[in-house]
Amino acid sequence: MFERIREDIHCVFDRDPAARSVFEVVLSYPGFHAVRFHRLSHWLWRKGLRLPARLLSTFARWFTGIEIHPAAEIGRRFFIDHGMGVVIGETTRIGDDCTLYHGVTLGGTSWEKGKRHPTLENDVVVGAGAKVLGPVTIGRGARIGSNAVVVKDVPEEATVVGVPGHVIGRKLPGKAQQRHAMAKKIGFDAYGTTQDMPDPVARAIDCLLDHLHVLDLRNEKICEALNRLGERLDLPDLPPCEATLDEETEQKGR
Repeated sequence: MFERIREDIHCVFDRDPAARSVFEVVLSYPGFHAVRFHRLSHWLWRKGLRLPARLLSTFARWFTGIEIHPAAEIGRRFFIDHGMGVVIGETTRIGDDCTLYHGVTLGGTSWEKGKRHPTLENDVVVGAGAKVLGPVTIGRGARIGSNAVVVKDVPEEATVVGVPGHVIGRKLPGKAQQRHAMAKKIGFDAYGTTQDMPDPVARAIDCLLDHLHVLDLRNEKICEALNRLGERLDLPDLPPCEATLDEETEQKGR
C-alpha cells in the first residue's frame, strides 16, 4: 500500500512542474486525493460493499470535484492534473502511467448493461475538456487534444484532435530514430519530433529530414556502384556525426 502511495506522489512531480514538496502534494492536490479515495472505494466495491463504496466516492466527488465510479479499474501512477469536472464511468479501464486534465469525461453512450465506457492503455494523456465516449480503446501512448470528442478507437502513439476526434499524427519509432540521427548529422536538434501536438514548422522539418535521409542513402549506393566499376572518386570527408551545434560553436570561438 505504501509503495502505491509513494508512486502516486512521485508521478505528480514527474508531470507537474508546479509541485514543490511532498507535503504540498499530499495536502493540496485534489487529483491525488481523488485517486486515494478511489483506491479505497474500489477495494470496498470488490469486497461486495457496494453502498459504502458509493458513499465514499460521493464524498470524494464533493471534496475534490472529481467523480470516479468505484467499479472503474485504474492502473498505477495515475495522475489527474487540476481535476475539477473529471468524470470516470463505471466500466472504464485505465492502464499505467496515464494522465487526465480537468474537464475530461470518460463516459458511456448507451444505457445497456456491460462494457460501455472507454479503455485507456498505458501512457495515455487526455487533454483538458476532452470527451472519450463509449467502449472505445485508446492505444498505448496516444494523446487526446483539449476539447476533442473521441467516439472511435485510437491507435497506439497517435494524436487526436477535433469534434469528432480524428487522428492528425502518429509517432513511428523507426522514423523518430531516423530523424534524430539525421538531425544530429546536420547539426541541430529535431525539437519537433518530441512535441505531442502538431506544429507546421516541426512537420516541415520532419519532411526535410526524411528527404535528406533518402538522398543520403542514394548517394551511398551511387558511390558504391562507381567503386565497383573502378571509378576512383576524390570526395572530401564528411564531418563527424557526433558533433553538436554547441560543440561546433565553441570550437569556432576558440
